[in-house]
Amino acid sequence: MSVLTRDEAQTRAQLIDVHRYTIDLDLTTGEETFDSRTVIHFTARAAGDTFVELKPAELRSLTLDGQPLDPAALDGNRYALTALAAGDHELRVEASMRYSRTGEGMHRFTDPTDGERYVYTQLFMEDVQRVFAAFDQPDLKAVFALTVTAPEGWTVLGNGIATHDGNGRWTCAPTPPLSTYLVAVAAGPWHSVRTEHAGLPFGLHVRRSLGAYLDADADELFEITRQCYDRYHEKFEEPYPFDSYDQAFVPEFNAGAMENPGLVTFRDEFVYRSAVTDTQRQTRAMVVAHEMAHMWFGDLVTLRWWDDIWLNESFAEYMGYQTLTEATRFTDTWVDFGIARKAWGYDADQRPSTHPVAPDPDAVPDTASAMLNFDGISYAKGASALRQLVAWLGEKEFLAGINIHFKRHRFGNATLADFIDSLAQATDRDVHAWADVWLRTTGVDTLTPSVTETTGGWTLGIDRDGSRPHRITVGAFDSDPIEPGRLVLRDRFDVDVPLTEHDVRPGRRPSLVVLNDGDTAYAKVRLDTASWATALRSLSGIPDPLTRAVVWNAARDMVRDGELAPTAYLEAARAHLPRETDLAVVQGVLAFAAGQIADCYLPAEQRPAALATLTDTCRALLRHTEDGSDPGLRLTAVRHFIDAASQPASIQEWLADGSVPGGPELDPELRWRILTRLAVLGAVGEKEIAAELDRDPSATGQEGAARCHAALPTAEAKAAAWSRLFTSDDLSNYLFTATAQGFWQPEQAALVREYVPRYYPDAVALAARRGPAIAEAAGRYAFPLHAVDAEALALGEACLREASPIPALRRKLVDQLDDLKRALRIRGA
Repeated sequence: MSVLTRDEAQTRAQLIDVHRYTIDLDLTTGEETFDSRTVIHFTARAAGDTFVELKPAELRSLTLDGQPLDPAALDGNRYALTALAAGDHELRVEASMRYSRTGEGMHRFTDPTDGERYVYTQLFMEDVQRVFAAFDQPDLKAVFALTVTAPEGWTVLGNGIATHDGNGRWTCAPTPPLSTYLVAVAAGPWHSVRTEHAGLPFGLHVRRSLGAYLDADADELFEITRQCYDRYHEKFEEPYPFDSYDQAFVPEFNAGAMENPGLVTFRDEFVYRSAVTDTQRQTRAMVVAHEMAHMWFGDLVTLRWWDDIWLNESFAEYMGYQTLTEATRFTDTWVDFGIARKAWGYDADQRPSTHPVAPDPDAVPDTASAMLNFDGISYAKGASALRQLVAWLGEKEFLAGINIHFKRHRFGNATLADFIDSLAQATDRDVHAWADVWLRTTGVDTLTPSVTETTGGWTLGIDRDGSRPHRITVGAFDSDPIEPGRLVLRDRFDVDVPLTEHDVRPGRRPSLVVLNDGDTAYAKVRLDTASWATALRSLSGIPDPLTRAVVWNAARDMVRDGELAPTAYLEAARAHLPRETDLAVVQGVLAFAAGQIADCYLPAEQRPAALATLTDTCRALLRHTEDGSDPGLRLTAVRHFIDAASQPASIQEWLADGSVPGGPELDPELRWRILTRLAVLGAVGEKEIAAELDRDPSATGQEGAARCHAALPTAEAKAAAWSRLFTSDDLSNYLFTATAQGFWQPEQAALVREYVPRYYPDAVALAARRGPAIAEAAGRYAFPLHAVDAEALALGEACLREASPIPALRRKLVDQLDDLKRALRIRGA
């Protein structure tokens, strides 16, 4: 199949205007395919040739201006329209299209709990071609009028309000001008909860088997939705531009959510069937805020080409966190961003695959390359850059520039240059120069302080390893003379980096000096020697959780850069997490300690001690939460204790009793988590897995069983799992991921050693057969992450040189192999 190039898109946009799509989908034609009929009204500005895209199971007919065309002339995913005359045209296409099980195009799912079927679309980038014929590029916006025939008892949702006409026939209200990738349909016997706000219908939808769980959370979800909606209307002069706001929680969704206008789709794990922490609820709320921001950033005003994806994602990311902080009960969202989300950007920006937030258009020559830029750069780094921009420019000026942008380009397309021009209208500052240094460059600056005590004062110098200017806040803290281990804030002050001269401050030198206090800059920071000694003694005694997150991030970066022993990080976690009060900090530190340090950065012989440190830390957290004062912290400690257990006895007892002593009771998530760990340790077998699946036959239960089967420490279990992953193409995207997650286990290195060299040819072949979504999952979850040795690295590098993996897999392998190199360096430090 051909990918669309930027040059081709520009040529087509110069030739044609697309006015309207009339689309009729029939979802009653069988389990494998559905029928798709499309009428496209467009105008050719001059005589010329172009093409329309589709990926049918069967192309039945095409007519152009009433004249039949030969279906056999379809070339891959393109049908050439030659010798077009200048003027108006009508193209009619009838086809049969395949349902997907990979989360691309029209995904079809059968709920194992009750046998009900659901379908939904995910049409991002090029997948509209799997559902209907289209001139598929973001700057050919058009009106979409959609009708759907669905089985009786189903509800159909779309971008516009859907009306049931009888006999399974549904009509969606025509949309304002949209890009093709934003069209959405979701159909099935949904459980729905509806309300109205500001004269607009709001809806929440989930499959029936999860209906009770949605009902339990509907008030919270509607409250967050209303609060964000109202706050955006305070910020933005353009009103919400669509006729309704539905949020559908759909099964086996690849992303966190998708910003389809009027019908946002979310992964249905956000409808919680087991206990969750408040940080998880905050994450869900942030995704709600993020997707609603897209109604303006991305939907009302859309990128012209995919080099400007950051105009969608960076803004939604920044606005999601900021608006949540301003408008909801989640007032510390930037702590979670700093310790979890921002690390995603830092890590991506230090790999060979890094790219500017706003890459040069020539660096995104086609849709295949564009797809690779949905990463920590476009999301986390871009949002961090915008946060720095607001600190430098001022929020009033920033919002004024945004509103100019919306007014100029509503229901149209825009570029980086357009956005910067809009900002320039709102300020006297040189935003073009800011964009050049922040959006057109790569890499992370490192800021290192030098603190010198002088007569009557102290001085601060800052060494910058990098090239960007930064406006940062510096925090100066003193040890509390009354309460040992506690620090008190003496002063916070702003400085511009690079410093023109050392900053001279009154008083004795502080016990702790923290650069980037408040975390508004995008830069790695270090601590001076005396401040680091203070942090090791008193990190949990820093009064502000965001400051603590900055210090923990500094420690994380020092480990990754080979400047701090991984075991020293673990000891700091053991010392300070039991006294930590911010859940996001605890979760972030434990995730890095377990997933990177214990699993990758320490050699195998040191792993048992690392796991013991983690379980000791979790036991201390459990002791601190015995009074029930912090159930989220306790749940986090239970989860990490299970994952780090090196002996089965304790968690076997929990499973048998159905609860942890002192709580919580074991819900499905915890039961499957324990069973997975017991499978890894060889303490359960097929019988116990089958019994648990009988107890929980849900989709999540099916995934838990797949994970457990793959984790069993026998040659037969590994061979069967490998066959399911790489030989059979029957696994859905979620069951593939669950199986891959179970397969590689550090404790089973000898058992799975023979599969490390098999991974590369098998993954390359799989990706070529099943496409980008499974390729990405194969690169992320099925990669032999724990094979940290030179031989594994050489195998991977040979694959990149010789095997020609498709772009989605190549990108994941480049990143994984760079992480493998880093792990080897850390082990050798």
